[in-house]
Amino acid sequence: MLKFQGKVALVTGSGTGIGQAIAKKFIENGASVIILGRRREPLEETSVMLKEIISKVNSGAFVRIFSGVDVSDEVGINEMFDTLKKENLTVDYVINNAGVSGPVTCFANAPLDEFKSTVDIHLTGTFWGSVQALKVMKENGKIVTISTFFTEERPLEQRPYRFRSPYTASQGAKNRLVEAMSWELTDKKIISIGTNPGPVHSDRIYKTVYPKAAAEFLRVSGFEDLTPVQVDAANKELLPLLGEDQNIIKNGIVKAAQKLSKDNGKDIAKLTATLGNLLNKIQSIAEKVQNNTSHMIADKQFLAQGQVAESVLNLCDEQIAKILNGKIIPGDRVFYPVKPHIGTTTPGVHQPDFTGRSIVFTIDATEKSDAVRVEYLAQHVTKNGGKVACFISESTPKELQEYISGKFHSHIVNLKNPDEVQRWLNTAKTNLGSILAVIHITGKLPNIAKLTELSRAKWQELIEKFITTPAIVGQRALEQFVPGGDKDPRLYKDARGAMMIIGPDLPSGAKVTGLQRAQVEVFRGALRPFTTTVNQELSDVLDSKIRIFSIFPGSVTGVEPNNERIAQALNFLVSDNAASSSEVTFCVDESISKIFQNKKCVSRRHTKYKTKTSFRQSHPIKNGG
Repeated sequence: MLKFQGKVALVTGSGTGIGQAIAKKFIENGASVIILGRRREPLEETSVMLKEIISKVNSGAFVRIFSGVDVSDEVGINEMFDTLKKENLTVDYVINNAGVSGPVTCFANAPLDEFKSTVDIHLTGTFWGSVQALKVMKENGKIVTISTFFTEERPLEQRPYRFRSPYTASQGAKNRLVEAMSWELTDKKIISIGTNPGPVHSDRIYKTVYPKAAAEFLRVSGFEDLTPVQVDAANKELLPLLGEDQNIIKNGIVKAAQKLSKDNGKDIAKLTATLGNLLNKIQSIAEKVQNNTSHMIADKQFLAQGQVAESVLNLCDEQIAKILNGKIIPGDRVFYPVKPHIGTTTPGVHQPDFTGRSIVFTIDATEKSDAVRVEYLAQHVTKNGGKVACFISESTPKELQEYISGKFHSHIVNLKNPDEVQRWLNTAKTNLGSILAVIHITGKLPNIAKLTELSRAKWQELIEKFITTPAIVGQRALEQFVPGGDKDPRLYKDARGAMMIIGPDLPSGAKVTGLQRAQVEVFRGALRPFTTTVNQELSDVLDSKIRIFSIFPGSVTGVEPNNERIAQALNFLVSDNAASSSEVTFCVDESISKIFQNKKCVSRRHTKYKTKTSFRQSHPIKNGG
């Protein structure tokens, strides 16, 4: 009898790539599979291949197709699992594999609808698919989630993935979701495991991610006599030509030159030569990114998709799964040289004089302690001469709105609306003068018994509160500091500005549970890689002195957060020292002595990476993809 004979595996995003390889490996080992995805044709082709294997191994298994199912679509996922439940079909293994590249561009230039869509597919798709799968799973079921090594694996370290901020945010949260689900599903005897396989051979990397990243490097600085806007337009025409034969490439370049010359009035012959050079440069940089990434791996080899599939099946082994419940496997197979981005208390600086300067607070408070924090920080600014404006989210409880409004100049604002946020920031600048910093308060995580028992609407509220709203405020703050910088990144050079995202807090008290901490970490797990990625773009690519910091109050020991430490972090954030800091996330209430011992080890290991070099002073891909 084959190892998984009589078992049923559901694999998302299984028409092509890694998902297809996983489905194939299950079939080879006797399991039946349910494959799903947005496009019917690749699913049908995969089904034919899988049925041929079933005939060869004589397992009696079946293949079931659900086409047109997008994992981010609530209705489609609900209907699929309701159908399986009506058929009394038990699913033994759920493999969360579906994903997209998302926008590959600097965060300042990333369309917010694409940012949200990336989070919806990677994070919400994983969450909701896992929750709905519980309808058809029994004891000893396994949920295996595939994430990325571009998040966080070593203590006090983040892995920025420049140009991929929504991707890293959703993947970081996904890793922490795996851990939270392992706590929440214990009573159902269902196991949750994650795997970060590292770089894998795939068309997505070679044909999409690496070329788009190379194209973005060239957009940032302009190319030859093309402005960033013109390079962006050219990239859209040129990227689809990569991998085609020479005649198609040559004709495509000519057509692109003819089309673009109508918009910019450039000589067609000269533009044709420039576009040819641009395409060659994109290809050259993309190949170097791939080569540099391979040199971060001991054997310099990307994994094959079949190897990832093999590891997934190993994680579904009964005994191995019990040992690894709640773990992210492997811990690491890539040496990714980064600075120590995580700190405890911020470096001490002289109390700044805020006279004549304004600081804007955007507030999404949950409870009274959030409003008290705003009061403390705003008073810290005003007593040192500064001016304050408070923009309070419509979703903040009314009594907290009134508490803050009764003390400071405030407006109730829809922080989920980018245009409205931009309008109010413009108003603050007009009425108060130049904005020194934007401080966003996420508020605490509401009391939740189990994330896996939330409705889709309640889950979406958490995503908006802790991920998309900070992103909206952050992007609009960047536009405030560098008007037009999204279209012309050259404007960022030496520009100044500061943003601080505060929260969510770790739970406090004497009886904090591991589950409570795990739930909060899902959303902190999104903000850490997001902050680190955006700051790498600002410092190393855009040569800017603007910084976005994240401040996480609270401690694993359950101590009460100290707002004075956050005020000290604000002092540091607006100082000249902040622009050269390699630490951008601060856990201000954590034990300094314990963490600092680890931190010194990390710092020594990365000393040679601490010198900041600008994008224009060094090769853009010196530190990998």
